[in-house]
Amino acid sequence: MDKVLFLYSSREGQTKKILKYIESELASSDCEIRDLHDVTSIDFSQYSKVMIGASIRYGHLNKKLYQFIDANLAQLKANNVAFFCVNLTARKEDQGKDTPEGSAYIKTFLKKSPWHPKLIGVFAGALRYPRYNWFDKMMIRFIMTMTKGETDTSKEVEYTNWEKVALFANKFEKM
Repeated sequence: MDKVLFLYSSREGQTKKILKYIESELASSDCEIRDLHDVTSIDFSQYSKVMIGASIRYGHLNKKLYQFIDANLAQLKANNVAFFCVNLTARKEDQGKDTPEGSAYIKTFLKKSPWHPKLIGVFAGALRYPRYNWFDKMMIRFIMTMTKGETDTSKEVEYTNWEKVALFANKFEKM
């Protein structure tokens, strides 16, 4: 049985939810899920594969992700490690925003990061207005207005395409 490590950086929990779904798709693997923000060091040799999921907030990945990459670059490059990004722009599948090639966030990540993962995914996240504080609610509503998205602050909308996540899990399993 493969031992797999899942690391996540998430603000509202959708990235972790996606990893839990991927875990359910990897029936023949023993999966461990850890918050990237709580990790100090990892021995990658304990795992056959590693997956890192990170969410975008206000156009940026969390700086802790880049710090983790810098601290673990040699291990990331030497092992089977996949990466996926979660953001609300990826809801625009008809515009290709849900692909590594069409995601401005992945393009920025690949420019800023010395690590270029073998397998990259991009998934739409969830809009959780009732859970946000006042400032975040207003800022996200403003962004959604500009991008022609949901602006009703009483709603929660999950945009994640679970079929696409399952396909990514299958590719990861074959790495």
